[in-house]
Amino acid sequence: MMRIGIIGGTGYVGGELLRLLLLHPEVEVTTVTSRQSAGEYVFNTHPNLRGLTQLKFVPMDIAELQKSCDLVFTATPHGGSVNLVPKLLDAGLKVIDMSADFRLKNPADYEVWYGWKHAHPELLKEAAYGMPEFHREEIKKARLIACPGCMASAAIFALVPLIKSGLIDPKHVVVDLKVGSSGGGSKSTPASHHPERFGGVRPYKVVMHRHIGEVEQEVNAFASEPISVAFTPHAVNMVRGILATVHAFPKQPLAAKDLWKALRSTYPDEPFIRFVKYPKGIYQLPDPKVTQGTNYCDLGFEIDPHTNHLLMFSAIDNMVKGASGQGVQCLNLMMGIDETTGLKSAGFHPM
Repeated sequence: MMRIGIIGGTGYVGGELLRLLLLHPEVEVTTVTSRQSAGEYVFNTHPNLRGLTQLKFVPMDIAELQKSCDLVFTATPHGGSVNLVPKLLDAGLKVIDMSADFRLKNPADYEVWYGWKHAHPELLKEAAYGMPEFHREEIKKARLIACPGCMASAAIFALVPLIKSGLIDPKHVVVDLKVGSSGGGSKSTPASHHPERFGGVRPYKVVMHRHIGEVEQEVNAFASEPISVAFTPHAVNMVRGILATVHAFPKQPLAAKDLWKALRSTYPDEPFIRFVKYPKGIYQLPDPKVTQGTNYCDLGFEIDPHTNHLLMFSAIDNMVKGASGQGVQCLNLMMGIDETTGLKSAGFHPM
C-alpha cells in the first residue's frame, strides 16, 4: 500500500485528488496539507467527501511528509512548486506536480510564457511530462512527474494524430477552446465571479496563452517541420469541462477513412481515449458534458469539403483527465499496477 500526501489540498485539484485516491484500492492518503485550513476536517472544504474520510488538514512539514508518505502530489499555484519540489526529492519522496512549474523542457520558455526565470532548470529534463498516452515508459521510471495543463491536454490529444500522420498544413493550425469555470481554480476573481460569468461566452487571453508552450513542445515531437499553434480560450457557462475545436487544413484531399486511420494508429487500445462520431443521436460529436467526472478524452472529427477544412474535436473534464485523473493514471504507472486502477467510472447522464 503506497502512502500518499497532498500538498495544497483545499483547491479544486486537491479535492479531486482526494475523491479519487480515497477510493483507490492500492493507496492510503496519509497527509493533506493546508496553511489556512490546518486543523479543520477535509470534508468541511470538500463536502462531497463527508463519510469517506476523517482526515484533517495539517501544516506543510517536509520532515513529517518524509515519515508518513512515499509520494506526494503538489497541488500548489503556478510558481509555488518550483522551490518546494527539489526539497521533497532530496527527502527521498517521489513527486507528481500538478502545477506548470516543471512542464516545459527549455528553461528559456518559462520567461516567454510565464514571465519568470526558472530556479531549478536542472530538474526540467528529468521531469516526465505526465501524459501516459505519449510518455508511458518515462513515467514508469520517473521520480518527478509534471502533470499537463488542462487546456493543453485537450489540444494535444486532438492535434497529435493529425501531425503524426502528416495530414495537415503545419503553418495554419488554430485551437479554439470552451472552458468551464473550475479551470480558474477555487479562488474567484472579478472575471470569474458568478454574476459576471453566468450567461456569457467571454474570450480571454486570446493570444500568447501560456499553455501554447506545452502544446507546441509536445506536438513538435511528432512533426517533420516546426509547428506554431494559434490558441484562444473562451469562458463559458459551465462548471466542468473543456471542448477544444482544432481548425486545420489538409495537405491533400481527405476522406473519413484517413482520419480514422490516424486516430486508431495514434491511440491503439488506449483505455481512456474514446472516438465519438455517430450519424444519429444527441451526442454525435464530443461534448464535455458526457465526460464529467471521468478520466476519458473523447475525440471526433468532421471534414468540410466546401473549404477543404478539417475540424477535430476533443472533450475532457478539466478536473479529471485535465488534472487529477491524469495524475492518478501516472501514479498507477509509477506503482507498476494497471493504470486504470481507481479511475474506472462512467459519467452521469443526464447531468
